[in-house]
Amino acid sequence: MTNLLIKLFVKDHQNTSNFRVRERYGKLASIMGIASNLLLFIIKIIAGILFNSISIIADAINNLSDSGSSLITLIGFKISGKPADANHPYGHERMEYISGLIVSFIILILGLQLVRSSISKIINPQATKFSMISVFILIISIIIKLWQSMFYRKIGKAINSTTLIATSIDSRNDILSTSAVLIATVITYLTRFNLDGYMGAVVALFIIVSGTSLVKETISPLLGTAPTKELVDSIYEKILSYEGIIGLHDLTVHSYGAGQCFATVHCEVSAENDIMVSHDIIDNIERDFLKEKGINLVIHLDPVVINDPKTNKLKAEVENTLKNLSPEISMHDFRVVWGVSHSNLIFDVVVPFDFQWSDDELIKLISDRIYDFDANYHSVITVDHDYIPNN
Repeated sequence: MTNLLIKLFVKDHQNTSNFRVRERYGKLASIMGIASNLLLFIIKIIAGILFNSISIIADAINNLSDSGSSLITLIGFKISGKPADANHPYGHERMEYISGLIVSFIILILGLQLVRSSISKIINPQATKFSMISVFILIISIIIKLWQSMFYRKIGKAINSTTLIATSIDSRNDILSTSAVLIATVITYLTRFNLDGYMGAVVALFIIVSGTSLVKETISPLLGTAPTKELVDSIYEKILSYEGIIGLHDLTVHSYGAGQCFATVHCEVSAENDIMVSHDIIDNIERDFLKEKGINLVIHLDPVVINDPKTNKLKAEVENTLKNLSPEISMHDFRVVWGVSHSNLIFDVVVPFDFQWSDDELIKLISDRIYDFDANYHSVITVDHDYIPNN
C-alpha cells in the first residue's frame, strides 16, 4: 500500500535527492499522519467517554498529539523546501528539525497533563464499563499504528529524514501503549480489579519518555552533530584516490539539513609540483564532490616538502615519539626552520575530542620528549581534534 501511495502522490518519486521530491514525500507522510491519527482520536475519545476509561482517553489524546505533530511536520517540510535566499544563504532545511522540536514539546506537555488525570483516577477510582466495542477499537488502533510505523520508516529512509524516522519510532511506541491499555481493559473485566487509572499513568509516562527522547534527537542536529564514520571514510577515500594528493587533514563537515552539506579540508601535495597543476587537481575534486555527492567542498592546498632526507628523518623520529605516547595521536603539516643555535619544529597533532590529556598537557609532553633527544629542537605545536582518530 505504501508503494502505491508513493507512486500516486509523489511525482518523480525515485529522484529523492531533489528537494522538491523530498518535500512531496514529507507532505504525503504528514497528511496521512494527520488523517489517520485524527480518525483514531475521534473513535477512541468517544469510546473512552462512553465506557468511562481514562486509559483509553489518554491513548486518544496521544493520537491527537500525533495528529498535531503531523500538522507541524507538514508545515516544517513546506518551509524547509524553500530555496536559499539572501537572509538564509544555506537554505531552510533545518526548519524540519525545528518542527520536530515543537512536536516533542507538545508530546511532553500532554504526557504531564495525563499523569495528573491518571493519578486523580487512581485516588478516586470510578468503575469502567467493559465492551467488546472498546476491545475492537483498540485492536484496530494497533493495526493502524503498525502500518503507520512501517509507512513512516519507509519514507524516512527514502529521503533520509530524522523527523520521519523519529515519528516511526513514536508510532511503534504507540503500539506498545495501546496494547497495554487493551491488556488492562481485559484484566479489569476478568479480575474486577480496576487497572484503568494505573494504566493511564503508565501510558502517560510512556508518552513523556518518548517526548524526552524526541527532544534529544531533534536538538542534536540543531546544535550540530559530527558526521558519520561512513561519510568521513568515503570523503577520505575519494580525495586520496586523486593522483597528486599525498594526504589530507582538518576535515570539517557542516550539515544545514538534508541535501545541504558543506565541508572544508586541507589537502597535501608535493611542494615540487607546479602550483597550477595542483590547483587544477583541487578544482576537479571540488566539482566532483558537488556533482557526485552533493557536498559543497572547499579545499585548502598544503604544499609538503617530501624530498629532503634530513627533514624526513626528523619527521620519522617525531612520528615514532608520538606513537610511543599514544597510538591515537597523528601528525600533519610538519616542517622545520633550520637555525644555527636551534631549530624550530612546527607541526600539528590530531587527537580525539575525549583524549586523556588536555591540549596544554599534550604539548608539554611532546615538547619534553623531543627536547630529550636533542636540546636544540624547539617545538611549535598546534593540537587539532578530529571526528575520528587516526583516519
